[in-house]
Order: sequence, then structure tokens, then C-alpha cells
Amino acid sequence: MSFVITAPGTPGIAVAGSDARFPVRRIYCIGRNYAEHAKEMGATIERSQPMFFMKPADAIVVDGADIPYPSATTELHHEVEMIVALARGGRDIARERALDCVFGYGVGLDLTRRDLQAAAKAKGHPWDAAKGFDASAPVSTLRRVEDIGHPRTAQLGLDVNGERRQQTDIAEMIFDVAAIIHELSKLWTLASGDLVFTGTPAGVAMLRRNDHVHAWLEGVADLEARVI
Repeated sequence: MSFVITAPGTPGIAVAGSDARFPVRRIYCIGRNYAEHAKEMGATIERSQPMFFMKPADAIVVDGADIPYPSATTELHHEVEMIVALARGGRDIARERALDCVFGYGVGLDLTRRDLQAAAKAKGHPWDAAKGFDASAPVSTLRRVEDIGHPRTAQLGLDVNGERRQQTDIAEMIFDVAAIIHELSKLWTLASGDLVFTGTPAGVAMLRRNDHVHAWLEGVADLEARVI
């Protein structure tokens, strides 16, 4: 197939033990998936209906590259999250079959322009610009399910300049990985290459230029980067 302009490239994430990369199709995110984070944001804890939003695939920052401080904000916040990479998808995926779709796991940051989000929420407006901006999704190398299995309990955390900011166990998620995939597939047709951010624990706070971040998911992945 030919195109009238140069076709954009496919964003890709490193895979441990492989020279090939994981191609990113879409990035889905779930909000308010840890009760303590929902409380700190003054939000209602919803255990029956998850809240989803999306980021563009080319928002990823890979291989520990520097994170550019975004425009139009003075309140850039970090949100550390376990990420799930899908090898296959479908619609209306049964919860008991959902984990069969998973290729691997990693750790990432859902960066947020908190001031833009707060202003949009106050007016009842969408807050896409607060979440889906350039370089808003730094991600680690992925680990394959065949190498690590499906982590059900593991420490997830973030240090900024050597200071602990966020830490929890992924077992505290309100919607676990299988439930997230099941619920997403009711709304979208999932496919290979989809990336899922699974929510952040309490402790979100501001990042500043020259901050060094270290995100980690115990036994799975580490991500280190600098805000410039």
C-alpha cells in the first residue's frame, strides 16, 4: 500500500531477552484503581464500573530516555503504574480467559498536567490534554509472561531523587488485570500491541526539571529517567 505522505513509524518497547521490540497500537489507562489514591484526589471509590481514558501510542518514552517537561503546565505530577502488554485481544473477553491475552508486564509513569486536569474537571470539560500529551507515558523494558508468569502480588513504587514517593502492593488494585481486560473489551475491540496502564497508588506529587525518577515493580521491571 502506498500513502500520499510518509507514514508514521510504529512506537516500540524493548523486551527483555530479545532484540525485537513490542509494537504499541493503543494505550488504555484506568483511573481510581487504588482506594487510597482515590481518597487523596477527593474522588468517589467506584467498585462496580471502572473509569478509562487513553493516551496516544507515541506518548511513550522508552529505554530510560530523558523526559521533557511539558508545555502549558506548572504542576506536572507522577503516577507510577504496572503496565500490561497484550499479545492478542477481542471483544467481550471473558474474565477467566483474559490473562491468555497478556504478552508481558512492566512499569511505567502516567504523567499528568494536574493543573489542566483540575481546571477541566471544575468546568465539567474533558481532560484529555491533562493526560494525553507528548512524552506522557515513560515505560520500562517488558518481561514476558513465559519468563515471570502473571504477578498477582508485588511491590510497586516510585522514588524521586532518592526519596520514596509512592509504594503499594498490586494486590490492592480494585480491578485486577483480568477484570480490566474484561471491562475494556466491552467498550473497545482489543488487539495485539495494546498497552494497559493499571492505575496508581496514593502519593502522587509534583515533578520538577532535573528530578531523577526510579519506578519499580518488584521482580519484574525498573525504570530510571530524568526530567529535563
